[in-house]
Amino acid sequence: MLQLPKTLFTYRIWQKKLVQWKGDLSHLIYPNACLICNAETIHENIQLCHLCENELHYTQFEHFQEASKLDKLFWGRIDVEATYSLLHFEKEISTQEILHGIKYQNKQKLAVEMGRRIGVNLLKIDKFKTVDCLIPIPLHVKKAYQRGYNQSQLLAEGIMQTSKIPCNNSALKRIKHSESQTKKGRFKRWENVQNTFSLELNQMNNFSHIALVDDVVTTGSTLEVCVKEIQKHYPKLKISIITLAIAK
Repeated sequence: MLQLPKTLFTYRIWQKKLVQWKGDLSHLIYPNACLICNAETIHENIQLCHLCENELHYTQFEHFQEASKLDKLFWGRIDVEATYSLLHFEKEISTQEILHGIKYQNKQKLAVEMGRRIGVNLLKIDKFKTVDCLIPIPLHVKKAYQRGYNQSQLLAEGIMQTSKIPCNNSALKRIKHSESQTKKGRFKRWENVQNTFSLELNQMNNFSHIALVDDVVTTGSTLEVCVKEIQKHYPKLKISIITLAIAK
């Protein structure tokens, strides 16, 4: 009888140790990794390591009272209701690594996380509070098949999670498989995307304010073409623009 409490106490100690060892083993096999650099993070709910977090070049556009650089990019070209971009982009900084990761390294969780951060900031901007729907810039079916996903769609899904703005992935279609825009100048970029997009008109009838979602804006040619295509059919529709990054 006297041994029972001791035996029970010992059992509980070993039970706790077993649970701890199981957790340690699971952590060794499936570590919590930074979505950018893959370094191990301490806590499960931390998506980026301390170093990568500190290297992010935020635009702070959500705090601007005056026109932002992204607003000015489209002045005299298209009529847009509002614009927002989360990060500044230039070569050799963390934003380039993020964009490369979500485009070419299958870092889909990173795209969703960046979208979630965008969504949180959109809640601070009055003009985005009337957006009915997010419209991600589509990939051509050939490129979507090769990549396996559309990074703009993943960004939109992340935005939807935190902003609660619904997303429509089929209202805008890319009907022309264009060449990469990466090494093209402004005019060539504009020329490259002409007659590239079409609308599913029956899916746009109930919208009064939409937001186009893209990964990065440089010259704005792709977004300009999309806005003009939409406004041909819906001249009174308010259109805003959301991107993960804007080139410096």
